[in-house]
Amino acid sequence: MIDDAVGLTLVSASTIDHELRIKMQGLKKTEQARIVGEAIAERAKTKGITEVVFDRGGFQYIGRVKALADGARHNGLVF
Repeated sequence: MIDDAVGLTLVSASTIDHELRIKMQGLKKTEQARIVGEAIAERAKTKGITEVVFDRGGFQYIGRVKALADGARHNGLVF
């Protein structure tokens, strides 16, 4: 998550995060994207962030992009 107004990264998660890699072993990329989305939502909640704007960067809202968004919503992030 980035605050575009000040250009500051607030929260991040990816498939190469050490704590997430253990959970992702043997999973398909779409399932990994869902876990990353859930992690982003959890990390955002710890910083008091509950509502965001989801910018998919021109990618279609299918597959991994959708899985990431679904994972974030599942853990309470609103967008």
